Formats: sequence, C-alpha cells, structure tokens
Amino acid sequence: MEQTKNKQDFASLINSGKPVLVDFYATWCGPCKMMTPVLDELKGKMGDKAYILKIDVDKNPSAAAAFNIRGVPTLLAFKNAKVMWRQSGVVPLQELEKILNGLMT
Repeated sequence: MEQTKNKQDFASLINSGKPVLVDFYATWCGPCKMMTPVLDELKGKMGDKAYILKIDVDKNPSAAAAFNIRGVPTLLAFKNAKVMWRQSGVVPLQELEKILNGLMT
C-alpha cells in the first residue's frame, strides 16, 4: 500500500488519473484491523492499476476533517480528484474490486 508523506503527495495521487482507494482507519479499531488483509489482497489483484492508501485518523485529523470522516473504517474511492464512492464499515474484497475496476474506464 502507498504511504503519503504530505498533502502534496496525497493531492498528486488523487489527481493522477488512476483510481485511488483511501482507507481512513484507526489503530485501535477492530473492524479497521479486519480490512487490512482485504486491502492487501486487493492491492495484489490490482497491481499498479490503482493506488490503495491508508490514512490513520488519529495521526492525520486534518485529513479526516477535510473529508468529513465521522467513523472508521471509512473508505473513499477517487478518480481525477473527485470522490466517486464512499462507505463506512467493513467492505468485502469483491465489492472493492468491482468499484475500482468500474473507475478504470
């Protein structure tokens, strides 16, 4: 999974034209921990066709506030810097794969 160092890196990734899936999570969150192997498997399936980012809401409260994150995990899918999909809670691998594949057209 990708690691962003700052807002410029994040902006660059979501503007890249590739689909970007962002997982807003917290280290203390049980459902967030359940998403980690799902996202790892998704990254293996998608390869370099999409970016998958994890943002710790406790370490990045301004990012969480910017996207109105009220609960974790919350996943957002971006294409050309626009939020194309958003969902809170655990999301199955097949659904995430379908969403990212749909954004590649």
